[in-house]
Amino acid sequence: MGEQLRSGYTTGTCASAAAMAAAVFVLQRIRGNVTAADCSGMKKGMPATVRVCLANGTKADFSPEYGKAWEGARECENWCRVKKDAGDDPDVTDGVWVYAGVFPVSEDAFLKLCREGAGYLLREYPRLYLNGGLGIGIAQKEGLSCPVGHFAINPVPRRMILKAVESVCREMAYEGYLEIRVAVPKGVALAEKTFNPRLGIQGGISILGTTGIVEPMSEQALQETIRLDIRMKLRAGEEVLLLTPGNYGESFLEERLGVPVGEAVKCSNFIGDSVGFAVEEGFKKLLLVGHIGKLVKVVCGVKNTHSRYGDHRMEGMRLLAEAVMGGVAERIGNANTTEEAVGWLKEYKIADEAMFLAAEKVKWHLERWSGGKLEAEVVVFSSIHRVVGETKQARGFLRLWKGRV
Repeated sequence: MGEQLRSGYTTGTCASAAAMAAAVFVLQRIRGNVTAADCSGMKKGMPATVRVCLANGTKADFSPEYGKAWEGARECENWCRVKKDAGDDPDVTDGVWVYAGVFPVSEDAFLKLCREGAGYLLREYPRLYLNGGLGIGIAQKEGLSCPVGHFAINPVPRRMILKAVESVCREMAYEGYLEIRVAVPKGVALAEKTFNPRLGIQGGISILGTTGIVEPMSEQALQETIRLDIRMKLRAGEEVLLLTPGNYGESFLEERLGVPVGEAVKCSNFIGDSVGFAVEEGFKKLLLVGHIGKLVKVVCGVKNTHSRYGDHRMEGMRLLAEAVMGGVAERIGNANTTEEAVGWLKEYKIADEAMFLAAEKVKWHLERWSGGKLEAEVVVFSSIHRVVGETKQARGFLRLWKGRV
């Protein structure tokens, strides 16, 4: 076995840590415990580390630099920064500084931000407003996880950042209004190395993360983990292999199908390989549950759904639309994301039929890749539009899985 690869942290986690540090620093200054002249990175009386609660429930410590902003920034004493460590993952943002600033505002200014700003107010945190800054992209097209015209800070990081700041406010008994700004100054240049411009996110990177952790992407290590997981499921007496590509599938399984997180085998992009592993380990039945954005690639016969093997999403959506209602295929194929395409399918009242067809086509490929040795059933879903397509025996396989030894 090779050396164990090291995990890292997402931009969302780093932004949460920087925001927590900025909240501590700014609120301590309000109390008179720290002066603005102390802006030199480490501060007397300030904690050397801050502890952030990650989206996956674990906690992590970070060493922030207090009162640090990039050259040309205003109000440098309100900013703190954390350097991103992506572990052994080849992430384009590895090593960049992630900044967060905390700014006390009046109630009138806060309400104006809520009305006119490009950031976010969450019901759980009614006195905190999350904004973007330099290097954070703006969503320009429909179908993304962020509204058009708003900073590209995804839902999980939004909550992580606001939760981190709220915990400081609660501890320090602060009841005023705060604006939190997140910035990654190098994000403007780094965005060109990502899919953001093509997706319609302009001006910078996205603040991402679903668990808070970046898992190192060693294909061999991942494949070995997937195979071992499949083997252990069979040895545990499971007759149906329950398979999902990742976090979206796990969330759908838990929320809509009553399957606890961690029960399904996560196959990442290795759908074709996982079929082969299932056959080799001795499974006869497989139930695959996944988001349309991932499984529509399988509709086109793609075994590995990583983007480096090509982006076949709109090709797949076009094929589905053409099979159901040929006249709309061109529009569907020009959608920015699969969620946007599903929204248009709903407008034409053919979303259910198209999603059922997607599930059937994925089933056909899975059984073909298995050489006829696996009976496969499939559930395909859309997160935003809550449309589900499933093969005829998918629920029967799920009941069989739930009744496992």
